[in-house]
Amino acid sequence: MEFKGTEEEAAVPVSPIGYYFNSSVMSISILCVLEIEVAIDDSTAFSLLHDVFLPITPRFSSIIVADKKGVKKWKKAEVNLKDHVKVPIFPSGKSPQFYEKCLQDYVSKISMEELPQSQPLWQLHIIKYPTNNAAGTLIFKLHHALGDGFSLMGALLSCLQRADDPSKPLTFPSVKTRPILSNNNNMHSMFRNVPRFFSSMFNTASDFYCSIVKSSLIEDDQTPIRYGNDVVCWGPRSIATMAFPLHQIKQIKANLGAVITGIIFLGTRLYMQEVSKESSNLNSTAIVLLNTRMFRSYSSVKEMVKPDSKSPWGNHFAFLHVPIPKLTDSGLSDPLEFIKRAQQIIKSKRSSLGVYLTAKLLEAVDKFRGPEAAAKYVHGTLKNSSMGITNMIGPMEQVAVANHPVKGLYFLVAGTPLSLVVTVISYMEKLRVAIGVEDGFIDSQKLKSCMENAYDMILKATTSATTT
Repeated sequence: MEFKGTEEEAAVPVSPIGYYFNSSVMSISILCVLEIEVAIDDSTAFSLLHDVFLPITPRFSSIIVADKKGVKKWKKAEVNLKDHVKVPIFPSGKSPQFYEKCLQDYVSKISMEELPQSQPLWQLHIIKYPTNNAAGTLIFKLHHALGDGFSLMGALLSCLQRADDPSKPLTFPSVKTRPILSNNNNMHSMFRNVPRFFSSMFNTASDFYCSIVKSSLIEDDQTPIRYGNDVVCWGPRSIATMAFPLHQIKQIKANLGAVITGIIFLGTRLYMQEVSKESSNLNSTAIVLLNTRMFRSYSSVKEMVKPDSKSPWGNHFAFLHVPIPKLTDSGLSDPLEFIKRAQQIIKSKRSSLGVYLTAKLLEAVDKFRGPEAAAKYVHGTLKNSSMGITNMIGPMEQVAVANHPVKGLYFLVAGTPLSLVVTVISYMEKLRVAIGVEDGFIDSQKLKSCMENAYDMILKATTSATTT
């Protein structure tokens, strides 16, 4: 089955970030994993892709080409769906534990493989074997040049329906936006905000300077989560996932604020200490991705692709350098203090304009030195850091794809020069955390255990604090 675009879809310039993520130094993809509750019937896969998935955006039926001046553009292409749908064959008659290992190895394998540039940059992998968590698994692999997680999640949701009632819309956890200072004439209010203004300016200058230094000059220390040399972007990956009840996360967050990032930081430090005690207090930085759209709730794809959309399609995010708090003795005896420290760091970073100045610097590098130089700058930003963290909001209700209920949902990021990338998504009142690590260097199961231990420590400490 083939799909043809229209002439109006031809020769659209690739966005700068899309170029950086599909350059000579990087080729980054997102893998969205759907754990299916029932045995998979793939007889409707091609019709679903042809009738629902491909029409979502012209990008799904376009390839990247360079014009005579070397400028990369999206150009329409014929899509042969058989080239994009992969159905692996494993030995038959084995146990779910056996197929779980096959799935892990398969995900690691496709994470290492670059998507062919001669065809649209996406694939669908259908694993028709029962694992520990599902009767079957669907994996959408989409190149980051197509859009960021926000865009691609919006596209994926267009292919899904509520399992209980397809006629009803999906709902999502509420997201509180940060208050914006009002512009009033009250003298007391103006003087009260003076310290905040100067604090913001100081944080902006400090963050902008640190961003430049971290991206080009100074690397994080070598630790059990950072090897210290260039990580092979396409090296084998080991994957582990865990789920936390969303109501407990909300309970902790009501008292502490930035809880999930704090759990990840504490779990990572516990792992570092377990592997090498002295490393738990070495300098380590996390790259946290921030959505820069005006609105963070999902819009329909039709709304996202409009020129004046407030939640536009594409890559609209910024890198935030966040130092991982060091694990002192107080961090073990009082994990709440560790979380509060993490919250203070993140709050100060969010209050600055450093990320926006860094974005302007990247634009200047692109303009005066070219997109490949800008891509190398982004690569350096990632390479010199210790870990990456990104999160998405998922639906509260169970969803189904082609009448196949989705039991679990998580995503991964492949192709970064990082030994550790952590992704977070909410779904059906649970928070699913997935860790992708450099195989043979980081023990994914031990790291998972440390993060679960960090969660238990924080939950216990929060419960004790609220009952006393």
